[in-house]
Amino acid sequence: MSPGQCTTSPAKPSDPDRRQQRSAPFAEALLGLGTAVGFLLWARSIDVNPLVRIGQVSGLAGLQLHMAAVALPVLALLLHLAPRAHAERYRLVLRLGCAVLAGLGTGLVAGGIAVALNGTPWGLGGQEGDPGNVLGMADDMIRGKGLPGVYPPLFPAALVVWGELFHGAHGGIAGVAFAMKDLQLLCTAVAGPLTYLAWRLLLPPFWALLVAVPSAVLFIDPIRPYSHGAMLVMLPLLAACLRELRRAHEVSARSAVLRAAAFGSAMGVIFLWYSGWFVWAAPGVLVLTGFLLPWRKGGAGLRRALLFAGVTVLSAAVVGSPLLYQMVRLGATTKDRYAMITVYADPAYVMGWVSDRAGTQTYHNWPLSGELAGQSTFTLLVLGAAALAIGLGAGRVLVQTAAAVLVSSWLLRFWFASRMERTQAVQLYPRTTWIIMYCLIVLAVLGLMLVVRRAASGARTGAGARSGDGAQPGPGTPTAGRAPAEPGFLTLRRVLAGGVCAIALFTAMAGSWSANRYMPSTDPGVQDMGLDAWRAHVLKDATGQCPRYSPVATCAGLNQDLSARVAGPDDYQLWCANAPAAEWPLTCGRKAPWL
Repeated sequence: MSPGQCTTSPAKPSDPDRRQQRSAPFAEALLGLGTAVGFLLWARSIDVNPLVRIGQVSGLAGLQLHMAAVALPVLALLLHLAPRAHAERYRLVLRLGCAVLAGLGTGLVAGGIAVALNGTPWGLGGQEGDPGNVLGMADDMIRGKGLPGVYPPLFPAALVVWGELFHGAHGGIAGVAFAMKDLQLLCTAVAGPLTYLAWRLLLPPFWALLVAVPSAVLFIDPIRPYSHGAMLVMLPLLAACLRELRRAHEVSARSAVLRAAAFGSAMGVIFLWYSGWFVWAAPGVLVLTGFLLPWRKGGAGLRRALLFAGVTVLSAAVVGSPLLYQMVRLGATTKDRYAMITVYADPAYVMGWVSDRAGTQTYHNWPLSGELAGQSTFTLLVLGAAALAIGLGAGRVLVQTAAAVLVSSWLLRFWFASRMERTQAVQLYPRTTWIIMYCLIVLAVLGLMLVVRRAASGARTGAGARSGDGAQPGPGTPTAGRAPAEPGFLTLRRVLAGGVCAIALFTAMAGSWSANRYMPSTDPGVQDMGLDAWRAHVLKDATGQCPRYSPVATCAGLNQDLSARVAGPDDYQLWCANAPAAEWPLTCGRKAPWL
Protein backbone atom coordinates (compact mmCIF):
# COMPACT_ATOMS: atom_id res chain seq x y z
CA MET A 1 0.00 0.00 0.00
CA SER A 2 1.42 3.33 -1.00
CA PRO A 3 1.62 6.22 1.44
CA GLY A 4 -1.53 8.25 1.71
CA GLN A 5 -3.79 5.33 0.81
CA CYS A 6 -6.21 3.98 3.34
CA THR A 7 -8.78 1.25 3.37
CA THR A 8 -12.42 1.80 4.08
CA SER A 9 -14.09 -1.11 5.84
CA PRO A 10 -17.67 -1.80 4.83
CA ALA A 11 -20.13 0.08 6.98
CA LYS A 12 -22.14 -2.17 9.27
CA PRO A 13 -25.91 -1.73 9.32
CA SER A 14 -27.05 0.57 12.08
CA ASP A 15 -29.61 -0.50 14.66
CA PRO A 16 -32.45 1.33 12.84
CA ASP A 17 -31.47 -0.45 9.61
CA ARG A 18 -31.54 -3.83 11.36
CA ARG A 19 -34.93 -3.07 12.88
CA GLN A 20 -36.26 -2.07 9.47
CA GLN A 21 -34.96 -5.28 7.89
CA ARG A 22 -36.62 -7.35 10.59
CA SER A 23 -39.92 -5.47 10.58
CA ALA A 24 -40.31 -5.06 6.79
CA PRO A 25 -41.57 -8.64 6.15
CA PHE A 26 -44.15 -8.29 8.92
CA ALA A 27 -45.25 -4.91 7.58
CA GLU A 28 -45.49 -6.38 4.08
CA ALA A 29 -47.67 -9.27 5.27
CA LEU A 30 -49.85 -7.07 7.47
CA LEU A 31 -50.35 -4.49 4.73
CA GLY A 32 -51.25 -7.07 2.08
CA LEU A 33 -53.72 -8.99 4.25
CA GLY A 34 -55.08 -5.81 5.82
CA THR A 35 -55.70 -4.24 2.40
CA ALA A 36 -57.57 -7.33 1.20
CA VAL A 37 -59.83 -7.57 4.25
CA GLY A 38 -60.26 -3.80 4.53
CA PHE A 39 -61.27 -3.51 0.88
CA LEU A 40 -63.79 -6.32 1.34
CA LEU A 41 -65.35 -4.58 4.33
CA TRP A 42 -65.45 -1.28 2.43
CA ALA A 43 -67.06 -2.98 -0.57
CA ARG A 44 -69.94 -4.16 1.63
CA SER A 45 -70.99 -0.52 1.94
CA ILE A 46 -72.03 -0.55 -1.74
CA ASP A 47 -75.82 -0.93 -1.61
CA VAL A 48 -77.36 -1.87 -4.97
CA ASN A 49 -79.97 -4.35 -6.15
CA PRO A 50 -77.82 -7.24 -7.44
CA LEU A 51 -80.78 -8.97 -9.12
CA VAL A 52 -81.08 -6.13 -11.67
CA ARG A 53 -78.38 -5.78 -14.32
CA ILE A 54 -78.17 -2.01 -13.90
CA GLY A 55 -77.62 -2.53 -10.19
CA GLN A 56 -74.85 -5.02 -10.92
CA VAL A 57 -73.11 -2.56 -13.26
CA SER A 58 -73.38 0.24 -10.71
CA GLY A 59 -71.90 -2.04 -8.05
CA LEU A 60 -68.97 -3.03 -10.26
CA ALA A 61 -68.34 0.63 -11.10
CA GLY A 62 -68.40 1.55 -7.42
CA LEU A 63 -65.74 -1.09 -6.76
CA GLN A 64 -63.52 0.50 -9.40
CA LEU A 65 -63.79 3.89 -7.66
CA HIS A 66 -62.90 2.25 -4.35
CA MET A 67 -59.88 0.59 -5.90
CA ALA A 68 -58.71 3.79 -7.56
CA ALA A 69 -58.89 5.59 -4.22
CA VAL A 70 -56.42 3.08 -2.77
CA ALA A 71 -54.21 2.31 -5.77
CA LEU A 72 -53.61 5.73 -7.30
CA PRO A 73 -51.75 7.25 -4.31
CA VAL A 74 -49.54 4.15 -4.11
CA LEU A 75 -48.72 4.27 -7.82
CA ALA A 76 -48.08 8.02 -7.72
CA LEU A 77 -45.62 7.56 -4.86
CA LEU A 78 -43.77 4.79 -6.70
CA LEU A 79 -43.48 6.83 -9.88
CA HIS A 80 -42.31 9.87 -7.93
CA LEU A 81 -39.62 7.98 -6.02
CA ALA A 82 -38.33 5.81 -8.88
CA PRO A 83 -35.77 8.28 -10.26
CA ARG A 84 -34.85 10.11 -7.08
CA ALA A 85 -35.26 8.09 -3.88
CA HIS A 86 -32.60 6.55 -1.67
CA ALA A 87 -32.18 2.93 -2.84
CA GLU A 88 -33.15 1.32 0.45
CA ARG A 89 -36.14 3.60 0.85
CA TYR A 90 -37.33 2.88 -2.66
CA ARG A 91 -37.02 -0.87 -2.15
CA LEU A 92 -39.12 -0.61 1.00
CA VAL A 93 -41.79 1.48 -0.72
CA LEU A 94 -41.80 -0.94 -3.68
CA ARG A 95 -42.31 -4.02 -1.54
CA LEU A 96 -45.06 -2.38 0.51
CA GLY A 97 -46.73 -1.05 -2.64
CA CYS A 98 -46.67 -4.51 -4.21
CA ALA A 99 -48.23 -5.95 -1.04
CA VAL A 100 -51.06 -3.41 -1.29
CA LEU A 101 -51.75 -4.34 -4.92
CA ALA A 102 -51.71 -8.04 -4.06
CA GLY A 103 -54.39 -7.35 -1.46
CA LEU A 104 -56.41 -5.25 -3.88
CA GLY A 105 -56.43 -8.00 -6.53
CA THR A 106 -58.50 -10.61 -4.76
CA GLY A 107 -60.01 -8.01 -2.43
CA LEU A 108 -61.71 -6.63 -5.53
CA VAL A 109 -63.01 -10.08 -6.49
CA ALA A 110 -64.31 -10.67 -2.96
CA GLY A 111 -65.88 -7.20 -2.99
CA GLY A 112 -67.69 -8.09 -6.19
CA ILE A 113 -69.07 -11.26 -4.59
CA ALA A 114 -70.20 -9.16 -1.61
CA VAL A 115 -72.13 -6.97 -4.06
CA ALA A 116 -73.63 -10.06 -5.73
CA LEU A 117 -74.79 -11.36 -2.33
CA ASN A 118 -76.03 -8.00 -1.04
CA GLY A 119 -79.17 -8.49 1.00
CA THR A 120 -78.88 -12.23 1.66
CA PRO A 121 -77.08 -14.09 4.48
CA TRP A 122 -76.42 -17.07 2.23
CA GLY A 123 -73.22 -17.76 0.33
CA LEU A 124 -72.79 -18.63 -3.32
CA GLY A 125 -74.71 -21.78 -4.17
CA GLY A 126 -76.99 -21.55 -1.15
CA GLN A 127 -77.49 -25.15 -0.10
CA GLU A 128 -77.06 -26.64 -3.58
CA GLY A 129 -74.07 -28.10 -5.44
CA ASP A 130 -70.63 -28.13 -3.86
CA PRO A 131 -71.55 -25.64 -1.09
CA GLY A 132 -74.44 -27.88 -0.13
CA ASN A 133 -72.16 -30.91 0.01
CA VAL A 134 -69.65 -29.10 2.21
CA LEU A 135 -72.47 -27.95 4.49
CA GLY A 136 -73.50 -31.58 4.72
CA MET A 137 -69.99 -32.51 5.84
CA ALA A 138 -70.07 -29.79 8.47
CA ASP A 139 -73.49 -31.05 9.56
CA ASP A 140 -72.00 -34.52 10.03
CA MET A 141 -69.27 -33.03 12.22
CA ILE A 142 -71.87 -31.27 14.36
CA ARG A 143 -73.78 -34.54 14.73
CA GLY A 144 -70.60 -36.39 15.73
CA LYS A 145 -70.46 -38.55 12.60
CA GLY A 146 -66.73 -37.99 12.10
CA LEU A 147 -64.64 -36.79 9.18
CA PRO A 148 -66.09 -36.41 5.65
CA GLY A 149 -64.51 -39.47 4.00
CA VAL A 150 -61.54 -38.59 1.79
CA TYR A 151 -62.58 -34.94 1.47
CA PRO A 152 -60.17 -32.51 3.17
CA PRO A 153 -61.73 -31.77 6.57
CA LEU A 154 -60.23 -28.40 7.46
CA PHE A 155 -62.68 -26.13 5.62
CA PRO A 156 -65.82 -27.94 6.88
CA ALA A 157 -64.32 -27.80 10.37
CA ALA A 158 -63.65 -24.06 9.92
CA LEU A 159 -67.32 -23.62 8.98
CA VAL A 160 -68.40 -25.29 12.21
CA VAL A 161 -66.09 -23.14 14.34
CA TRP A 162 -66.94 -19.90 12.52
CA GLY A 163 -70.66 -20.64 12.71
CA GLU A 164 -70.42 -21.24 16.44
CA LEU A 165 -68.39 -18.07 17.03
CA PHE A 166 -70.28 -15.59 14.86
CA HIS A 167 -73.64 -17.20 14.07
CA GLY A 168 -74.16 -19.27 17.18
CA ALA A 169 -77.47 -17.55 17.93
CA HIS A 170 -79.01 -19.35 14.94
CA GLY A 171 -77.87 -22.71 16.29
CA GLY A 172 -76.50 -25.85 14.62
CA ILE A 173 -76.53 -26.14 10.87
CA ALA A 174 -78.22 -22.73 10.41
CA GLY A 175 -75.20 -20.98 11.87
CA VAL A 176 -72.88 -23.05 9.67
CA ALA A 177 -74.95 -22.24 6.58
CA PHE A 178 -74.62 -18.51 7.19
CA ALA A 179 -70.91 -18.94 7.98
CA MET A 180 -70.41 -20.17 4.40
CA LYS A 181 -70.87 -16.66 3.02
CA ASP A 182 -68.35 -15.18 5.46
CA LEU A 183 -65.66 -17.73 4.68
CA GLN A 184 -66.25 -17.59 0.93
CA LEU A 185 -65.66 -13.84 1.04
CA LEU A 186 -62.73 -13.97 3.46
CA CYS A 187 -60.88 -16.82 1.75
CA THR A 188 -61.34 -15.15 -1.64
CA ALA A 189 -60.02 -11.83 -0.33
CA VAL A 190 -56.85 -13.18 1.29
CA ALA A 191 -55.92 -15.55 -1.57
CA GLY A 192 -53.99 -12.81 -3.40
CA PRO A 193 -51.79 -11.59 -0.54
CA LEU A 194 -51.16 -15.15 0.68
CA THR A 195 -50.03 -16.15 -2.82
CA TYR A 196 -47.83 -13.05 -3.03
CA LEU A 197 -46.27 -13.74 0.38
CA ALA A 198 -45.58 -17.35 -0.60
CA TRP A 199 -43.79 -16.24 -3.76
CA ARG A 200 -41.83 -13.66 -1.76
CA LEU A 201 -39.96 -16.61 -0.25
CA LEU A 202 -38.35 -16.96 -3.68
CA LEU A 203 -38.73 -13.78 -5.71
CA PRO A 204 -38.30 -9.99 -5.36
CA PRO A 205 -41.49 -7.97 -4.84
CA PHE A 206 -42.21 -7.00 -8.46
CA TRP A 207 -41.79 -10.51 -9.83
CA ALA A 208 -43.71 -12.07 -6.95
CA LEU A 209 -46.54 -9.64 -7.72
CA LEU A 210 -46.39 -10.45 -11.43
CA VAL A 211 -46.91 -14.14 -10.64
CA ALA A 212 -49.35 -13.78 -7.76
CA VAL A 213 -51.95 -11.25 -8.92
CA PRO A 214 -52.77 -12.61 -12.41
CA SER A 215 -52.74 -16.17 -11.07
CA ALA A 216 -54.88 -15.47 -8.01
CA VAL A 217 -57.47 -13.40 -9.90
CA LEU A 218 -57.59 -15.93 -12.74
CA PHE A 219 -57.80 -19.13 -10.71
CA ILE A 220 -59.65 -18.22 -7.52
CA ASP A 221 -63.15 -19.69 -7.40
CA PRO A 222 -65.24 -17.85 -4.79
CA ILE A 223 -67.68 -20.75 -4.53
CA ARG A 224 -64.89 -22.92 -3.09
CA PRO A 225 -61.89 -20.59 -2.64
CA TYR A 226 -60.15 -23.04 -0.32
CA SER A 227 -59.45 -25.35 -3.27
CA HIS A 228 -57.60 -22.96 -5.58
CA GLY A 229 -56.10 -21.02 -2.70
CA ALA A 230 -54.30 -24.21 -1.66
CA MET A 231 -52.89 -24.64 -5.18
CA LEU A 232 -51.70 -21.05 -5.38
CA VAL A 233 -49.70 -21.35 -2.16
CA MET A 234 -48.54 -24.97 -2.53
CA LEU A 235 -46.33 -24.48 -5.60
CA PRO A 236 -44.04 -21.75 -4.17
CA LEU A 237 -43.82 -23.60 -0.85
CA LEU A 238 -42.76 -26.76 -2.68
CA ALA A 239 -40.09 -24.81 -4.56
CA ALA A 240 -38.84 -23.14 -1.37
CA CYS A 241 -38.71 -26.50 0.41
CA LEU A 242 -36.75 -28.12 -2.42
CA ARG A 243 -34.34 -25.18 -2.45
CA GLU A 244 -33.70 -25.75 1.25
CA LEU A 245 -33.17 -29.44 0.57
CA ARG A 246 -30.56 -28.64 -2.05
CA ARG A 247 -28.54 -26.57 0.38
CA ALA A 248 -29.31 -28.48 3.58
CA HIS A 249 -25.65 -29.58 3.77
CA GLU A 250 -24.68 -25.92 4.31
CA VAL A 251 -26.56 -25.51 7.61
CA SER A 252 -26.38 -27.19 11.00
CA ALA A 253 -28.43 -30.27 11.80
CA ARG A 254 -30.58 -28.28 14.24
CA SER A 255 -31.30 -25.61 11.64
CA ALA A 256 -32.13 -28.26 9.03
CA VAL A 257 -34.57 -29.99 11.39
CA LEU A 258 -36.33 -26.75 12.34
CA ARG A 259 -36.69 -25.64 8.74
CA ALA A 260 -37.91 -29.06 7.66
CA ALA A 261 -40.48 -29.17 10.46
CA ALA A 262 -41.77 -25.73 9.44
CA PHE A 263 -42.11 -26.68 5.78
CA GLY A 264 -43.63 -30.06 6.58
CA SER A 265 -46.19 -28.59 8.96
CA ALA A 266 -47.19 -25.97 6.38
CA MET A 267 -47.62 -28.68 3.75
CA GLY A 268 -49.71 -30.73 6.15
CA VAL A 269 -52.05 -27.81 6.79
CA ILE A 270 -52.46 -27.16 3.05
CA PHE A 271 -53.10 -30.90 2.56
CA LEU A 272 -55.93 -30.77 5.11
CA TRP A 273 -57.25 -27.60 3.47
CA TYR A 274 -57.33 -29.18 -0.01
CA SER A 275 -55.34 -32.27 -0.96
CA GLY A 276 -55.96 -32.80 -4.67
CA TRP A 277 -53.02 -30.73 -5.91
CA PHE A 278 -50.56 -32.93 -4.03
CA VAL A 279 -51.78 -35.94 -6.03
CA TRP A 280 -50.94 -34.28 -9.33
CA ALA A 281 -47.61 -32.87 -8.15
CA ALA A 282 -46.29 -35.83 -6.13
CA PRO A 283 -44.68 -37.98 -8.87
CA GLY A 284 -42.77 -35.06 -10.39
CA VAL A 285 -41.64 -33.71 -7.02
CA LEU A 286 -40.49 -37.17 -5.94
CA VAL A 287 -38.32 -37.57 -9.05
CA LEU A 288 -36.95 -34.03 -8.72
CA THR A 289 -36.07 -34.66 -5.07
CA GLY A 290 -33.82 -37.52 -6.14
CA PHE A 291 -31.95 -35.23 -8.51
CA LEU A 292 -31.59 -32.43 -5.95
CA LEU A 293 -30.02 -34.52 -3.21
CA PRO A 294 -26.35 -33.47 -2.83
CA TRP A 295 -24.85 -36.76 -4.01
CA ARG A 296 -21.43 -35.14 -4.58
CA LYS A 297 -21.16 -33.41 -1.21
CA GLY A 298 -19.93 -36.45 0.66
CA GLY A 299 -21.64 -38.68 3.18
CA ALA A 300 -22.14 -35.95 5.77
CA GLY A 301 -23.83 -33.60 3.28
CA LEU A 302 -26.06 -36.37 1.95
CA ARG A 303 -27.09 -37.43 5.46
CA ARG A 304 -27.99 -33.84 6.30
CA ALA A 305 -30.16 -33.57 3.19
CA LEU A 306 -31.84 -36.91 3.93
CA LEU A 307 -32.47 -35.70 7.48
CA PHE A 308 -34.16 -32.59 6.08
CA ALA A 309 -36.28 -34.67 3.68
CA GLY A 310 -37.23 -37.17 6.37
CA VAL A 311 -38.31 -34.55 8.91
CA THR A 312 -40.29 -32.70 6.22
CA VAL A 313 -42.20 -35.83 5.24
CA LEU A 314 -42.72 -36.91 8.84
CA SER A 315 -44.05 -33.55 10.02
CA ALA A 316 -46.34 -33.28 6.97
CA ALA A 317 -47.64 -36.79 7.64
CA VAL A 318 -48.28 -36.07 11.31
CA VAL A 319 -50.22 -32.88 10.59
CA GLY A 320 -52.09 -34.46 7.68
CA SER A 321 -52.68 -37.80 9.41
CA PRO A 322 -56.47 -37.44 9.81
CA LEU A 323 -56.93 -37.22 6.05
CA LEU A 324 -54.15 -39.68 5.23
CA TYR A 325 -55.87 -42.29 7.40
CA GLN A 326 -59.15 -41.76 5.54
CA MET A 327 -57.39 -42.05 2.19
CA VAL A 328 -55.72 -45.31 3.16
CA ARG A 329 -59.01 -46.65 4.48
CA LEU A 330 -61.35 -45.45 1.71
CA GLY A 331 -59.21 -44.18 -1.16
CA ALA A 332 -59.36 -47.30 -3.32
CA THR A 333 -63.18 -47.30 -3.24
CA THR A 334 -63.65 -43.59 -4.00
CA LYS A 335 -64.62 -42.90 -7.61
CA ASP A 336 -65.41 -39.60 -9.31
CA ARG A 337 -68.01 -40.21 -12.01
CA TYR A 338 -69.06 -36.63 -12.65
CA ALA A 339 -68.48 -35.62 -16.28
CA MET A 340 -69.09 -32.14 -17.66
CA ILE A 341 -68.16 -29.95 -20.61
CA THR A 342 -64.41 -29.98 -19.87
CA VAL A 343 -64.49 -33.79 -19.93
CA TYR A 344 -66.04 -33.82 -23.40
CA ALA A 345 -63.54 -31.32 -24.86
CA ASP A 346 -60.09 -32.04 -26.31
CA PRO A 347 -58.01 -33.27 -23.34
CA ALA A 348 -54.88 -31.52 -24.68
CA TYR A 349 -56.51 -28.11 -24.24
CA VAL A 350 -55.12 -26.67 -20.99
CA MET A 351 -55.20 -22.90 -21.56
CA GLY A 352 -58.73 -22.24 -20.37
CA TRP A 353 -61.74 -23.85 -18.78
CA VAL A 354 -65.43 -23.51 -18.05
CA SER A 355 -67.35 -24.78 -15.06
CA ASP A 356 -70.43 -26.98 -15.14
CA ARG A 357 -72.36 -23.69 -15.15
CA ALA A 358 -71.52 -23.41 -18.84
CA GLY A 359 -74.55 -21.42 -19.99
CA THR A 360 -74.99 -21.79 -23.74
CA GLN A 361 -71.52 -23.27 -24.27
CA THR A 362 -71.10 -26.89 -25.33
CA TYR A 363 -68.09 -28.96 -26.36
CA HIS A 364 -69.14 -28.21 -29.96
CA ASN A 365 -68.38 -24.48 -29.59
CA TRP A 366 -65.84 -24.52 -26.71
CA PRO A 367 -62.94 -24.01 -26.65
CA LEU A 368 -62.56 -21.50 -29.45
CA SER A 369 -59.91 -22.44 -31.98
CA GLY A 370 -56.77 -20.29 -32.03
CA GLU A 371 -54.86 -18.90 -35.01
CA LEU A 372 -52.08 -21.50 -35.26
CA ALA A 373 -53.14 -25.16 -35.20
CA GLY A 374 -55.85 -24.22 -32.74
CA GLN A 375 -53.46 -22.40 -30.38
CA SER A 376 -54.10 -18.76 -29.51
CA THR A 377 -51.62 -15.89 -29.49
CA PHE A 378 -51.73 -15.92 -25.68
CA THR A 379 -50.73 -19.61 -25.66
CA LEU A 380 -47.83 -18.99 -28.03
CA LEU A 381 -46.56 -16.04 -25.97
CA VAL A 382 -46.72 -18.03 -22.72
CA LEU A 383 -44.92 -20.98 -24.30
CA GLY A 384 -42.25 -18.68 -25.72
CA ALA A 385 -41.61 -17.05 -22.35
CA ALA A 386 -41.60 -20.47 -20.64
CA ALA A 387 -39.00 -21.63 -23.15
CA LEU A 388 -36.78 -18.73 -22.06
CA ALA A 389 -37.11 -19.83 -18.43
CA ILE A 390 -36.10 -23.39 -19.27
CA GLY A 391 -33.27 -22.26 -21.52
CA LEU A 392 -31.81 -19.59 -19.22
CA GLY A 393 -32.72 -21.02 -15.82
CA ALA A 394 -32.72 -24.79 -16.14
CA GLY A 395 -30.39 -25.03 -13.15
CA ARG A 396 -32.67 -23.02 -10.85
CA VAL A 397 -34.76 -24.98 -8.38
CA LEU A 398 -37.81 -22.80 -8.99
CA VAL A 399 -37.75 -23.50 -12.73
CA GLN A 400 -37.17 -27.20 -12.06
CA THR A 401 -40.06 -27.38 -9.60
CA ALA A 402 -42.56 -25.71 -11.92
CA ALA A 403 -41.44 -27.93 -14.81
CA ALA A 404 -41.62 -31.11 -12.69
CA VAL A 405 -45.13 -30.34 -11.42
CA LEU A 406 -46.24 -29.46 -14.95
CA VAL A 407 -44.94 -32.72 -16.44
CA SER A 408 -46.34 -34.78 -13.58
CA SER A 409 -49.81 -33.22 -13.88
CA TRP A 410 -49.71 -33.52 -17.67
CA LEU A 411 -48.98 -37.27 -17.61
CA LEU A 412 -51.52 -38.05 -14.89
CA ARG A 413 -54.13 -36.06 -16.80
CA PHE A 414 -53.83 -38.31 -19.84
CA TRP A 415 -53.46 -41.44 -17.74
CA PHE A 416 -56.89 -40.95 -16.17
CA ALA A 417 -58.48 -39.61 -19.37
CA SER A 418 -57.24 -42.59 -21.41
CA ARG A 419 -58.83 -45.04 -18.93
CA MET A 420 -62.07 -43.12 -18.50
CA GLU A 421 -64.28 -45.17 -20.82
CA ARG A 422 -63.17 -48.47 -19.32
CA THR A 423 -63.27 -47.40 -15.66
CA GLN A 424 -66.30 -45.08 -16.00
CA ALA A 425 -64.44 -42.69 -13.70
CA VAL A 426 -63.20 -39.13 -14.32
CA GLN A 427 -61.10 -38.88 -11.14
CA LEU A 428 -61.10 -35.07 -11.35
CA TYR A 429 -58.54 -35.05 -14.17
CA PRO A 430 -59.91 -31.79 -15.71
CA ARG A 431 -58.63 -30.00 -12.60
CA THR A 432 -55.10 -30.55 -13.83
CA THR A 433 -55.92 -27.74 -16.29
CA TRP A 434 -55.48 -25.21 -13.49
CA ILE A 435 -52.19 -26.46 -12.11
CA ILE A 436 -50.70 -26.97 -15.60
CA MET A 437 -51.67 -23.44 -16.61
CA TYR A 438 -50.37 -22.11 -13.29
CA CYS A 439 -46.98 -23.74 -13.90
CA LEU A 440 -46.86 -22.28 -17.41
CA ILE A 441 -47.61 -18.78 -16.08
CA VAL A 442 -44.89 -19.18 -13.46
CA LEU A 443 -42.37 -20.30 -16.08
CA ALA A 444 -43.37 -17.43 -18.36
CA VAL A 445 -42.78 -14.85 -15.63
CA LEU A 446 -39.47 -16.47 -14.70
CA GLY A 447 -38.40 -16.35 -18.36
CA LEU A 448 -39.19 -12.64 -18.52
CA MET A 449 -37.36 -12.04 -15.24
CA LEU A 450 -34.22 -13.81 -16.44
CA VAL A 451 -34.19 -11.83 -19.67
CA VAL A 452 -34.61 -8.52 -17.82
CA ARG A 453 -31.86 -9.43 -15.37
CA ARG A 454 -29.47 -10.30 -18.19
CA ALA A 455 -30.27 -7.05 -19.96
CA ALA A 456 -29.75 -5.05 -16.76
CA SER A 457 -26.48 -6.87 -16.04
CA GLY A 458 -25.27 -6.11 -19.55
CA ALA A 459 -26.21 -2.46 -19.17
CA ARG A 460 -24.27 -2.17 -15.90
CA THR A 461 -21.25 -3.92 -17.42
CA GLY A 462 -21.33 -1.58 -20.41
CA ALA A 463 -21.64 1.48 -18.18
CA GLY A 464 -18.71 0.27 -16.07
CA ALA A 465 -16.57 -0.24 -19.15
CA ARG A 466 -17.35 3.26 -20.41
CA SER A 467 -16.48 4.78 -17.00
CA GLY A 468 -13.12 3.04 -16.81
CA ASP A 469 -13.05 0.06 -14.49
CA GLY A 470 -16.74 -0.58 -13.77
CA ALA A 471 -16.32 0.01 -10.03
CA GLN A 472 -19.42 0.90 -8.05
CA PRO A 473 -19.39 3.26 -5.06
CA GLY A 474 -18.44 1.37 -1.90
CA PRO A 475 -20.62 1.26 1.18
CA GLY A 476 -18.43 3.77 2.95
CA THR A 477 -18.54 6.44 0.25
CA PRO A 478 -20.90 9.42 0.44
CA THR A 479 -23.09 8.05 -2.37
CA ALA A 480 -23.47 4.59 -0.84
CA GLY A 481 -27.07 3.46 -0.56
CA ARG A 482 -28.30 6.08 -3.01
CA ALA A 483 -29.63 5.30 -6.42
CA PRO A 484 -26.68 4.83 -8.81
CA ALA A 485 -26.28 7.50 -11.41
CA GLU A 486 -26.05 5.08 -14.35
CA PRO A 487 -28.90 5.81 -16.76
CA GLY A 488 -29.50 2.07 -17.25
CA PHE A 489 -30.12 1.49 -13.57
CA LEU A 490 -32.52 4.41 -13.28
CA THR A 491 -34.26 3.26 -16.44
CA LEU A 492 -34.76 -0.18 -14.91
CA ARG A 493 -36.34 1.36 -11.82
CA ARG A 494 -38.66 3.45 -13.98
CA VAL A 495 -39.59 0.39 -16.05
CA LEU A 496 -40.42 -1.60 -12.90
CA ALA A 497 -42.53 1.29 -11.59
CA GLY A 498 -44.36 1.38 -14.92
CA GLY A 499 -44.79 -2.37 -14.71
CA VAL A 500 -46.45 -2.03 -11.31
CA CYS A 501 -48.86 0.48 -12.87
CA ALA A 502 -49.68 -1.98 -15.66
CA ILE A 503 -50.28 -4.76 -13.12
CA ALA A 504 -52.61 -2.43 -11.19
CA LEU A 505 -54.65 -1.69 -14.31
CA PHE A 506 -54.78 -5.39 -15.18
CA THR A 507 -55.93 -6.11 -11.63
CA ALA A 508 -58.77 -3.62 -11.93
CA MET A 509 -59.98 -5.08 -15.23
CA ALA A 510 -59.43 -8.77 -14.40
CA GLY A 511 -60.92 -8.49 -10.91
CA SER A 512 -64.05 -6.90 -12.35
CA TRP A 513 -64.24 -9.67 -14.99
CA SER A 514 -64.02 -12.32 -12.30
CA ALA A 515 -66.68 -10.72 -10.09
CA ASN A 516 -69.00 -10.08 -13.02
CA ARG A 517 -69.16 -13.81 -13.80
CA TYR A 518 -70.79 -14.47 -10.43
CA MET A 519 -73.42 -11.73 -10.56
CA PRO A 520 -76.89 -13.27 -10.09
CA SER A 521 -78.42 -14.60 -13.27
CA THR A 522 -81.15 -12.47 -14.76
CA ASP A 523 -82.30 -15.69 -16.48
CA PRO A 524 -81.70 -18.65 -14.12
CA GLY A 525 -82.79 -21.07 -16.83
CA VAL A 526 -79.52 -20.40 -18.69
CA GLN A 527 -77.53 -22.23 -15.97
CA ASP A 528 -74.51 -19.91 -16.12
CA MET A 529 -72.11 -19.05 -13.28
CA GLY A 530 -74.52 -16.45 -11.92
CA LEU A 531 -76.92 -19.23 -10.92
CA ASP A 532 -75.09 -19.75 -7.61
CA ALA A 533 -75.63 -16.14 -6.52
CA TRP A 534 -79.27 -16.32 -7.68
CA ARG A 535 -79.79 -19.38 -5.47
CA ALA A 536 -78.52 -17.42 -2.46
CA HIS A 537 -81.37 -14.92 -2.94
CA VAL A 538 -84.21 -17.48 -3.00
CA LEU A 539 -83.60 -18.96 0.47
CA LYS A 540 -85.15 -17.68 3.69
CA ASP A 541 -83.00 -15.51 5.94
CA ALA A 542 -82.64 -15.86 9.71
CA THR A 543 -86.05 -14.29 10.31
CA GLY A 544 -87.80 -16.76 8.02
CA GLN A 545 -88.41 -14.11 5.35
CA CYS A 546 -87.18 -13.84 1.78
CA PRO A 547 -83.98 -11.77 1.36
CA ARG A 548 -84.44 -8.10 0.54
CA TYR A 549 -83.91 -8.42 -3.23
CA SER A 550 -85.32 -11.92 -3.71
CA PRO A 551 -86.68 -12.45 -7.24
CA VAL A 552 -89.34 -14.90 -6.00
CA ALA A 553 -92.32 -14.42 -3.72
CA THR A 554 -91.90 -17.69 -1.81
CA CYS A 555 -88.44 -18.75 -0.64
CA ALA A 556 -87.23 -22.18 0.42
CA GLY A 557 -86.18 -22.89 3.97
CA LEU A 558 -83.03 -24.50 5.32
CA ASN A 559 -82.68 -28.23 4.79
CA GLN A 560 -82.17 -29.45 8.35
CA ASP A 561 -80.59 -32.75 7.25
CA LEU A 562 -77.94 -31.77 4.72
CA SER A 563 -75.81 -34.81 5.61
CA ALA A 564 -78.08 -36.99 3.47
CA ARG A 565 -76.76 -35.17 0.36
CA VAL A 566 -73.08 -35.93 0.83
CA ALA A 567 -73.05 -39.24 -1.02
CA GLY A 568 -75.47 -41.35 -3.04
CA PRO A 569 -75.37 -44.94 -4.29
CA ASP A 570 -72.74 -45.67 -6.95
CA ASP A 571 -74.23 -46.96 -10.22
CA TYR A 572 -70.72 -47.49 -11.70
CA GLN A 573 -71.45 -45.25 -14.69
CA LEU A 574 -70.61 -41.68 -15.63
CA TRP A 575 -73.04 -38.90 -14.85
CA CYS A 576 -73.11 -36.57 -17.86
CA ALA A 577 -73.69 -32.95 -16.86
CA ASN A 578 -73.98 -30.22 -19.52
CA ALA A 579 -75.55 -32.69 -21.93
CA PRO A 580 -79.24 -32.72 -22.93
CA ALA A 581 -81.00 -36.02 -22.33
CA ALA A 582 -81.17 -36.76 -26.05
CA GLU A 583 -77.37 -36.46 -26.34
CA TRP A 584 -76.47 -38.80 -23.47
CA PRO A 585 -76.14 -41.92 -25.66
CA LEU A 586 -73.64 -40.21 -28.00
CA THR A 587 -71.85 -38.28 -25.25
CA CYS A 588 -71.52 -40.82 -22.45
CA GLY A 589 -72.71 -44.05 -24.05
CA ARG A 590 -75.80 -44.47 -21.83
CA LYS A 591 -79.37 -43.26 -21.64
CA ALA A 592 -80.26 -40.44 -19.30
CA PRO A 593 -81.36 -42.13 -16.05
CA TRP A 594 -84.53 -40.07 -15.73
CA LEU A 595 -85.93 -41.17 -19.12
